[in-house]
Amino acid sequence: MVTREELQQRIWPSDTFVDLDHGLYNAIKKLREAMGDSADTPRYIETLSRRGYRFIAPLIGPAPEPGGSARAADAPRDSIAVLPFLNLSADVENEFFVDGITEEIINALAQIEQLHVVARGSAFSFKGKHIDLRIIGEQLNVRTILEGSVRRAGNRLRITAQLVNAADGYHLWSERYDREMEDIFEVQDAIARSIAERLKVTLAGDQQARLVKAGTENLEAYKLYLKGRVLLYRRAAGLAIPRALECFKQAVALDSEYAPAWAGLADAYTMLDFYGFSRPEGRAPRGKQPAKRAVELDPGLGEAHSALACVYLMSDSDLAEAEKEFLCALELNPRYIQARAWYALFYLQLARGRLEEGISQAKLAMESDPLSGYAHAMLGMTYSVAGRYAEALQTLQRGVELEPESFLPRWSMHWTSHLSGRFAEAVAAGEEVLASSGRHPWAMATLAVILADWGKPAAAEALYVELMARAGRGYVQPSQLAIVAAAAGRQDEALRYARESVEIRDASVIWFSKYLPYTARLRADPRFQEILLKFGTG
Repeated sequence: MVTREELQQRIWPSDTFVDLDHGLYNAIKKLREAMGDSADTPRYIETLSRRGYRFIAPLIGPAPEPGGSARAADAPRDSIAVLPFLNLSADVENEFFVDGITEEIINALAQIEQLHVVARGSAFSFKGKHIDLRIIGEQLNVRTILEGSVRRAGNRLRITAQLVNAADGYHLWSERYDREMEDIFEVQDAIARSIAERLKVTLAGDQQARLVKAGTENLEAYKLYLKGRVLLYRRAAGLAIPRALECFKQAVALDSEYAPAWAGLADAYTMLDFYGFSRPEGRAPRGKQPAKRAVELDPGLGEAHSALACVYLMSDSDLAEAEKEFLCALELNPRYIQARAWYALFYLQLARGRLEEGISQAKLAMESDPLSGYAHAMLGMTYSVAGRYAEALQTLQRGVELEPESFLPRWSMHWTSHLSGRFAEAVAAGEEVLASSGRHPWAMATLAVILADWGKPAAAEALYVELMARAGRGYVQPSQLAIVAAAAGRQDEALRYARESVEIRDASVIWFSKYLPYTARLRADPRFQEILLKFGTG
């Protein structure tokens, strides 16, 4: 990456007056025009918002010898990555639908036990990028790659799909499907079966009938569900989760028997509460009824059991039921990254203190999703909780490189630097996270603790005053207020917020875990222990 500041220093000396934003924008625009590049779908120059620019085109050496690279030869024999299908329709909203189709095909292929399928996060890391398929095959360690496109006009669909040998780029199979929207499930199933046939992968008995389960006959509900899932992957990105919630609500209103949409609705409620975008509603977690409804409608749906596990863990503090549901979800869908990662960090480590087991589970998630910043962030956090800071920092740095704009890898890097004793680095990273996240309360809380530990109580106090002012204008998680108040030396106020946090079932109360240092000041007070024990969260 080249930062904005470096470009300013190198191009415009200090004695030159220039409107930096305007001048830099025009310079990059001209450069892109000369290279035939686009800011919307960059092939060469990628904009890193508020930070700078990066050259992203592959640096390709000599063409590989016939038979492919050594890396491709080492890939699992039956292995595939499904790249995001291209949206060839004029309607930008169709992008959600196309991304959803890609994910549905990934999920269908993932059911084939003999087939190694790269998870969504890694596959989607190549979205909008024009990279040699041989390089993608090497980076994902797969032998085959599926790519395609979707064009939609009214109720008509044209879907093309090509299966490519990653070693030499040769097409192994291709097909074009001209169908009605009502046939979308049959098309997805046909693509998955064609790939299995081409790779000579044997389908299990229960897969002979169908790989793609429709779940609903209401196409509008299906489209809303796909859009909701895509939005939900953006996690801490502002309005993405509330928008996902509305999509799932509309989907279940259209089809009350649609189990995946109920599971999505439960996840959206849990994430809204967890990230602090809305206030929980006490002892009746909003995600519980949708999660139970999803399990009731489809007991074989791993996503439904995972959604219920998160409610039991985050809101009910019912660890026995949480474990049962997590294990059920992973048995039904071993490659469901969210279930594996949450089970690893939140249940095994923070709730149970089984630190090394948590690392092992997070490693499994990253092996399935090797280019996912989220998977790297979760593994890095499990390393950090276990005190393996060097491995944590290395893993988190890779997560930041993979997803520079993502909140979770950067925030995790920030507090891991603190735990490893790098105070100056931790504070600098914390300031960056605050700026890029719109001063998210989690980032303010961890930074306040770091400043207090570094002997800067006045700076911690300033963060507390700021967070209190925000709480006067809208909802701020009391768990974060408690942590910042304790860092500022306001113990009575911290205990009051801690009590409120457990009373309303603030989902981020999981950060009160004794295996994290951020509540050390609270835990030193016997009154805090009494609060946790009274509400069953100790």
